[in-house]
Amino acid sequence: MNNEVSVTLYEDGPLLLRGDFVLQGQDGTPIDPGRATVALCRCGKSGLKPFCDGTHKLVGFSAPGQ
Repeated sequence: MNNEVSVTLYEDGPLLLRGDFVLQGQDGTPIDPGRATVALCRCGKSGLKPFCDGTHKLVGFSAPGQ
């Protein structure tokens, strides 16, 4: 089993998280990602937080990819 986790920042978009990771809320409650690769919201406007739903494009979110 590969335990490597990678996080990729996409310019003006989400964080792409791949690998054998664990997501949890700030109180430690587990969040089921439902898959091995997820896009996490960086704009704060997603209706599916903590996951990205593409809203960053609608709101003109801007952030570097590095």
